[in-house]
Amino acid sequence: MSASHTDPQPTVEDYRQALKSMDSFIDISVEDLMTLAARATQFAHQRVIAADTIATLMTQPVATVHSHTPLTEAAHLLVSQRISGLPVVNDANRLVGIITEADFLRVLGVPAIQPSHSLWHTLDNLFTHTTKRDPLQAPNESIARHMVTHVITAHPTDKVQAVLDLMKKHQVKRVVIVDDDQQVCGIVTRSNLVRLFFDTYLRKEIADPGV
Repeated sequence: MSASHTDPQPTVEDYRQALKSMDSFIDISVEDLMTLAARATQFAHQRVIAADTIATLMTQPVATVHSHTPLTEAAHLLVSQRISGLPVVNDANRLVGIITEADFLRVLGVPAIQPSHSLWHTLDNLFTHTTKRDPLQAPNESIARHMVTHVITAHPTDKVQAVLDLMKKHQVKRVVIVDDDQQVCGIVTRSNLVRLFFDTYLRKEIADPGV
């Protein structure tokens, strides 16, 4: 779900940022003034989005699995839902871990993507390994042994900017959103942020098509 807003009124600081971005402080033409107003509106829009709560951006509802869910069932859910990670919950429906595509690759004995590896290197490893042996020798094994228990989380009332900073700090692809009882209520991935970027970009193009 993407955040949507009516265009906010630019503040003095928004105008200052817009003027600074144009690298022009004197001899402003009518065209420059119009560009300045459009850019100030853009900065105001970005400021409002960053100050929004993550609840306006997170994906919900979220597919989850139980810690005793078999690996094959979780893998099927990842493929059928076209998602890359599944929060893991306990009997009380509280978050206890997460399992991702990278975790499944490790189960298969396939190295996950490393900084020095390209995507094609990883795919080559995947097909090389899976042609040599049965990829899942224990299909009924639960995910409890393979899930990551240290999960980066945020609260629905946290600001978008705070969650973005959290993702950058921990270098994670997703943040699970939990309520006060540690129950999963949403998830934010890089895809959510990309959609937010394009939403902001399109607003800029509409407001200032000549820049």
